[in-house]
Amino acid sequence: MKKVLFIIGSLRKESFNRKLAAEAEKLIAGRAAVEYLDYSDVPFMNQDIEFPAPEAVRRVREKVADADALWIFSPEYNYSYPGHLKNLIDWLSRPLKAGDRQTPLAINDKKVALSGAGGAAATAKCREKLTELLTLPFIHADVMAEPQTGIKLNVEAWTEGRMILSEEQKESLRKQVEAFLEYIG
Repeated sequence: MKKVLFIIGSLRKESFNRKLAAEAEKLIAGRAAVEYLDYSDVPFMNQDIEFPAPEAVRRVREKVADADALWIFSPEYNYSYPGHLKNLIDWLSRPLKAGDRQTPLAINDKKVALSGAGGAAATAKCREKLTELLTLPFIHADVMAEPQTGIKLNVEAWTEGRMILSEEQKESLRKQVEAFLEYIG
């Protein structure tokens, strides 16, 4: 069974993107193993502490390397991705040993799906910029361009903390799940 590692771009426990990931997990059930990446303890990228890599960085690199695919669920912060998500990707894009640019990175060639729940733009800019970042030549992730799921949150989400997906949104997520399972083989 394929292993899919879910990466949530919001660190908030009750985040809408964590809730969206839980919906995707239900749709995947029994067809792939899903695990959530905890990267809340990963320090800010800093070359002074890069080698040897901090334990939290080593752990997330192992989790990413062990997965067959990644699925990132992220909100949009100021028309882009959250800084802590960028920080994670920065660590994943760094060499494993000082000066070694030949050894493949944990994220290289990893198949990736992108989804997000947010405001009026339904995380379109975030997903666009994540695609640009993840497909840089030295990161070289294999991002599934289509379909992606962008959820424009309803009024209840913002006022009551409840995310209620419309039938159309549920169908969009279902189509992405099916396409991604096929994509990862």
